[in-house]
Amino acid sequence: MTRIDDTFQRLNAEGKKAFVAYVMAGDPDYETSLEIVKGLPGAGVDIIELGVPFTDPMADGPTIQLAGQRALDGGQTLQKTLDMAAAFRETDQTTPIVAMGYYNPIYNRGVDRFLEDAKAAGIDGLIVVDLPPEEDEELCIPAQKAGLNFIRLATPTTDDKRLPKVLQNTSGFLYYVSITGITGSAEAQATDVGPEVARIKAATDIPVIVGFGINSPEKAEAIASVADGAVVGSAIVKLIGEGRPVPEILDFVKGLADGAHRA
Repeated sequence: MTRIDDTFQRLNAEGKKAFVAYVMAGDPDYETSLEIVKGLPGAGVDIIELGVPFTDPMADGPTIQLAGQRALDGGQTLQKTLDMAAAFRETDQTTPIVAMGYYNPIYNRGVDRFLEDAKAAGIDGLIVVDLPPEEDEELCIPAQKAGLNFIRLATPTTDDKRLPKVLQNTSGFLYYVSITGITGSAEAQATDVGPEVARIKAATDIPVIVGFGINSPEKAEAIASVADGAVVGSAIVKLIGEGRPVPEILDFVKGLADGAHRA
């Protein structure tokens, strides 16, 4: 059992849906980013997605691309992202952290070393968007052997033929991308998402969390009502990019979390 498994077990017992928040590590700078991350649990966040900045983020829209660039310009690295997770763990041993990014920085570090360091830093799961199921031996299987959940993405184009392959080694939760395209490019619609989540849940027992296109408490509530929870990233990252005060950002996050928890 990982912290992610424990969290869903607790939420299920409480009859609540999960709220997952994404922030880019090191945006706008290390200290501010760490302050935001440390404040997320108090704002109602159940699982933290911690973005690892990368120079070629092909799945991310302009908002998160710019966040990654700001972080890189500020000197953020994979090591500093692990350091941030470790600093968070000094005061919080409960809230799961999922590192979300791309394979190149992990490959450059070396898979075995990365997994050892990620586990030591308190990372609970990985989302690596550019490694398909056909490459599971590369990172997914070693990650699970190391005690980390490997979370896969499904999209509106993941048909019934492809779905079993996507689910094959997924653990923790399945991240359902509600729209076709990049992050921040359109709004999610519960009427479209609901049937897709039901189709996926008919094939798996793991929780299905929906992300992309959720930017308000009302939208978080609507999407969480047809899934096991909701993920918000771009809407939060946008406020960070605008230089809003940390308390204002966390207040916005609390509204989103409250919306998801009402579902």
